[in-house]
Amino acid sequence: MSQRRAVLSAATEQLRQAGVASPEHDAAALLAHVLGTTRSGLAVVEDIAPSALEEYDALVARRAAREPLQHLTGSVGFRHVELAVGPGVFVPRPETELLAGWAVEQASALQAPVVVDLCTGSGAVARAVADEVPDAVLHAVELDEAAHRWAVRNLAGTSVDLRLGDMATAFDDLLGAVDVVTCNPPYIPLDAWESVAPEARDHDPHLALFSGADGLDAIRVLERRAAELLRPGGVVGFEHADVQGESAPAVFAASGRWSDVRDHVDLAGRARFTTARLAR
Repeated sequence: MSQRRAVLSAATEQLRQAGVASPEHDAAALLAHVLGTTRSGLAVVEDIAPSALEEYDALVARRAAREPLQHLTGSVGFRHVELAVGPGVFVPRPETELLAGWAVEQASALQAPVVVDLCTGSGAVARAVADEVPDAVLHAVELDEAAHRWAVRNLAGTSVDLRLGDMATAFDDLLGAVDVVTCNPPYIPLDAWESVAPEARDHDPHLALFSGADGLDAIRVLERRAAELLRPGGVVGFEHADVQGESAPAVFAASGRWSDVRDHVDLAGRARFTTARLAR
């Protein structure tokens, strides 16, 4: 067995024993990060320098302590872009790429669409739309100062109008003029603390995770603000927990302001995000 295989095998077992959900993937991703290559590029690696091995062992130990993989590598892929992430910002999940894809589809059908991303966090959705819909007029807002700094970094070089502020009151200058609103709000009930994975519970900002007794407080705020921001016929899309496939859309349906309220599933068939159209 080559040194590479032996090192990866030991790291994988260490991560598995620690309860990491994807030990093989994470062990390889960390080694590729240390060696400055890709996971597929590891195939040609045989020997590992002692200094690199020392760095790798330290990173594996931190991952075994359930520090997020993306904090250790400093980045995460999101659709067609690479985002910088680390302490102080919610790490974008693959499931959110579906919401971003919906936003891209909606914006692409319009000329110079006005798109607002509320609770932008790292800027993931806004950056994806900016990348894939070049003529979109994009605005984004984030309340948490630390997360906002990551968004500044990720949206640098784009034309996105990024602001620091509360989604409940942001963009008074855009009332009634927006075509598409997106949001990945906090949606975890406060009493669900123990069920949250350590990577999120101990490292993601709690402002990005928890939202009242039923997890729907931010979604209620979103319903009101999106109705104020959108033009008649404009659309909103937002993520929610898989157990909120009925309760989250119900917030919009109950207000009487929306048509075409629909829920969408992720690739695993779990309820994941809701879309709606502001009644004309």
